Amino acid sequence: FCEDRDWDQYHNAKNLAIGIITEASELLENFRFKSEDECHTLFEKDEHREEIVKEMADVLYFLLRLAQKYNIDLSDAFARKMVENEKRYPVEMAKGSNRKYTEWERRYRGVVNFIKRLFFLGLWVS
Repeated sequence: FCEDRDWDQYHNAKNLAIGIITEASELLENFRFKSEDECHTLFEKDEHREEIVKEMADVLYFLLRLAQKYNIDLSDAFARKMVENEKRYPVEMAKGSNRKYTEWERRYRGVVNFIKRLFFLGLWVS
């Protein structure tokens, strides 16, 4: 597709990343200023659903093109990222929570530092 149109000359990392964001913002436009219920019903109406599907495809196009251009195996990258996320978001901490893992790390560091201070002061007994 791109080769037939001689678009490769325009498809550098910056332009492809801009394309992803541009198309993602066009996808987002469908949901702007709508309640959660209104957003949900958009998928039930064929004309709105088709517009959303087209924008999702545009985002995917630029993402896949970026991966193709720079020899990135997205399937492998996704699998590795999910393994990383499993570690960052253990079920016992993440279930039912939308907090970012860095919040848990900050809290954990705070508790560890508190225990270290107690230990240093001789107030911690193990």
